[in-house]
Amino acid sequence: MKKSTITILAIVMGISFACLLAMQVHYIQEVLDLRRQHFDETVTRCLNQAARQIELDEAALYIEQGAAPSKSARINLDTTTIQSSRIHQIDTSLTYIPKTFRDKYYTRIQKPQTGDKSRKLQEVINKHHLYLRELVAEVTYSMMFTASDRPLNERIDFQRLDQILKSEFSNAGINLHYHFNVRTSNGVLLYQCPDYEATGEELAFTHILFSDEPAQKAAVLKVHFPELEKYSNQSIRFILPSLIFTIILLITFIVTLVLVFRQKKLAELKNDFINNMTHEFKTPLSSISLAAQMLSDDSVTKTPKITSRLVNTINDETKRLRFQVEKVLQLSMYENQRANLNLKDIDMNELIAGVIHTFTLKVEKNGGKIISDLKAKKSAAYVDEMHITNVVFNLMDNAVKYKREDTQLELKLSTWNENRYVCISIQDNGIGIKRDDLKKIFDKFYRVHTGNRHDVKGFGLGLAYVKKIIREHKGTITAESELGIGTKFTIRLPLYE
Repeated sequence: MKKSTITILAIVMGISFACLLAMQVHYIQEVLDLRRQHFDETVTRCLNQAARQIELDEAALYIEQGAAPSKSARINLDTTTIQSSRIHQIDTSLTYIPKTFRDKYYTRIQKPQTGDKSRKLQEVINKHHLYLRELVAEVTYSMMFTASDRPLNERIDFQRLDQILKSEFSNAGINLHYHFNVRTSNGVLLYQCPDYEATGEELAFTHILFSDEPAQKAAVLKVHFPELEKYSNQSIRFILPSLIFTIILLITFIVTLVLVFRQKKLAELKNDFINNMTHEFKTPLSSISLAAQMLSDDSVTKTPKITSRLVNTINDETKRLRFQVEKVLQLSMYENQRANLNLKDIDMNELIAGVIHTFTLKVEKNGGKIISDLKAKKSAAYVDEMHITNVVFNLMDNAVKYKREDTQLELKLSTWNENRYVCISIQDNGIGIKRDDLKKIFDKFYRVHTGNRHDVKGFGLGLAYVKKIIREHKGTITAESELGIGTKFTIRLPLYE
């Protein structure tokens, strides 16, 4: 599958997962908002019922205490015009009966009346009905103003209010612990429940008691629920598993996507590596074949100098071929994540001198020179000769690859002792490395951008391989570089005790 196709599929799946996650989060928020809105409406309704019940209790208590209207409001009736005392007995029961029904009722219970007498009787009944209405109005008027003159803490039975609230909340299906207090309209505290605590007070519900009376005679009831947040979050418990699994799927998708791209990149690396290595093998094999033919050709005059040069060419190209083979081993090592080291006592001065001898031809071919300064007095280290040789080869090869076109290549190798380490430095006067890139040069597959230069081939494995091998030997490697001046690599390996 093409990389572009994989990328498109990855983007589509990523957008789908992101949308699904966003929808679930939005749905959870909607559920929370609806639950909170329903809770608010229910609590408001309960507080309204509680306030109404308090007002009804006050009215019932006032009536029971025997409040009566003043004598000045009574109407004196001419009892002589009422023909039957039975009418007085039933008037109170007919106060709220419609007039047409009431007239028929009086007609039945009285003897038939005609003319003026009937009209007079009707007038008497109407006057008595008006009297009863005025009586009820005066009682209501007296109750309203007499009761409202009492202090609020006498008008409200706080224990009764607590019972009403508890009953209303229970009937509405709210079984949360609550706290409440009652204050005047000016904020003066009248009462608060004995176990009152301020937790959740910022989300308190407020309701006015005696709202139909003047503001200075009204009271403010505040109720809050300490466990309100917990109550609201209970509604999303069944959604959370779905959200968690979606997040897990998203993470799994991202990890899978990263692995797919990494494997695809590694596959492309292998293909390019094999193609490049095939080309790289041709050059040393051709040189070895040509030198061997010249040695075996009797027609060619073989002086000791020519023979020596042909032998040296075969040796150099053989080492070069070996170096290319080691690159294949590097790739294999990264797949296995482990280097098989054949450790033994090696003199690092001798090892580096051998590498310099082999690499001199390549440096001189590129118009450069090698300077050696091997001053380490203690140079024995317990290392794998092949891998350490490859490390030095890699660093020297990079110096040749990234040389400056306008300056003669100068490659300097030095050794010295530092505490219980033997130190090796490979320094060049090449193009150098930017400070930002210097932090990443040892990362696998990372390659420094070389601008318009396209003749430098590689796969970003060389320096990662170098660092891995040095770490396997319990050593360290550092890099110093300045753009346009050159780069210096310093290796520290433990001395062989």
